[in-house]
Amino acid sequence: MYKVSIFNDEIETVIHSPHTNDLKLEAGTINKEINKIDSFDISFYMNNPAYGKLKPFKTLINVLNTKTNEYEFEGRILDSDVQMTDEGLHTYVYVCEGELGYLHDSQQKHLEFRGRPEELLAELLNYHNEQVEDYKRFYPGIMEVTTNTDNLYVYLSAESSTFDEIKDKILDRVGGELQIRKENGKRYLDVLERVGEDKETHIKIAKNLKSMSRSVDPTDIVTRLTPLGERIESEDEDATDASEARLTIEEVNNGIPYIDDDALIAEFGIQGGSETWDDITLPNRLLNTARRWLENQQLVHTQYELSALDLFLIGLSIDNFDLGNSHPVINPIMGIDERLRIIGKTTDINTPEDASLKIGDKFKNLAEYQAESNRSTAKVTKLETTVERQSKRMSEIRKEVSNVDELVHELNDAIGNADIPEIESSIENLSDAVSALTDAVDAIPDYGIATETTDGLMGHEDKVKLNSLENYENATETQSGLMSSSDKRKLDSLSIDEIEDIKRRLDDLENE
Repeated sequence: MYKVSIFNDEIETVIHSPHTNDLKLEAGTINKEINKIDSFDISFYMNNPAYGKLKPFKTLINVLNTKTNEYEFEGRILDSDVQMTDEGLHTYVYVCEGELGYLHDSQQKHLEFRGRPEELLAELLNYHNEQVEDYKRFYPGIMEVTTNTDNLYVYLSAESSTFDEIKDKILDRVGGELQIRKENGKRYLDVLERVGEDKETHIKIAKNLKSMSRSVDPTDIVTRLTPLGERIESEDEDATDASEARLTIEEVNNGIPYIDDDALIAEFGIQGGSETWDDITLPNRLLNTARRWLENQQLVHTQYELSALDLFLIGLSIDNFDLGNSHPVINPIMGIDERLRIIGKTTDINTPEDASLKIGDKFKNLAEYQAESNRSTAKVTKLETTVERQSKRMSEIRKEVSNVDELVHELNDAIGNADIPEIESSIENLSDAVSALTDAVDAIPDYGIATETTDGLMGHEDKVKLNSLENYENATETQSGLMSSSDKRKLDSLSIDEIEDIKRRLDDLENE
């Protein structure tokens, strides 16, 4: 049923035949999960044609389902291991990586991006394609997910691979599930709201359900919720956003900052937690939102792992078990009678009728927790670097402001009572601009990372101010800088004779 082929420089070698009593791998297991890179674990003996021909990252491999005429795995050889039994029999074990792994072969560049999610996907994939071989290219496909405003404002990092940026900037922020689609010899990457379909084939005892286990994770339950709203600006000028308070429900909840679910407390005890809604500015609205959140929270995450017979392979079912599909699952012994979705699937190519499925909520394994921790550590390091740069920049700006202010005072003293109304007016406007600049700089916290729409360790309004400072260095006749645009126009309108006259008068004043 399965044909496995390897490719070296486009030369195909079959290492597993779909025919009975023909060439076989000692073992071959395909593992798939939603939004994760597929893997294919194989092992073989020295008499297999694969012996000596597998090169990590260079040798390509695919698995063709000859019944459906579709490829169930396409990718490359990743790493290897050699095992020897007590009898001296050598087994060669290889881990293969699916095509999504190609997105780890390119690094993104530092870029401030503003635009729609589909534009971001195109930006990421286009830059990926510039860096890799032709066979690793992806083209932007269907984008079904978006934000409330259909707009994203993010910073891309040169420290992250294309896959990591897609996961962080699109999947984690906007949502969606990845799907590889091939048309006319091109590989497209779709971001769908959901992969798969709702199927009517039942999975139940006495029909196709062989074994089943259930795992329950109650660690995210909150029975006492502290809701938090918008930031409340501190009256302390030296306070950072990190130390500012947030809106609470105390004034509309008898002085208590939290709400309880008595039924859940009776069942699980007090399990405290908090939720933050930056856009809520009224205590009553915050209280009502918190109550709805507490009522609608998913109490426990439940995942089932089961082994079921895929009767589609022998013509006794119209549906096979594909990743993302949902099926009615019936197990009266465990009290299960509901539609559940396949979020993971393991296929043994030597016994394909025995499908191992993960159904229900997705749990994080130890490796995923570790990866999340590593990402958090990297973000902290990046934050420290940015804070240091920002503090240095603020110091330099304050120094520049101080220098300009001093020059203004010197110029005022030099002019004295000279009858030059236009110059005096320009200097007065310049003084106002410097004063406004000083106030703006002093109002900016020295710490934090933020966007113009999202609070960080500084508020988003402060981020807008900071960005505007970049344009204060030079003035044009249409854009204000350290002097206003109108002052710039006045200055540029002076003739050479007028400028020379001003210089002569200043020289006379200095001589006096």
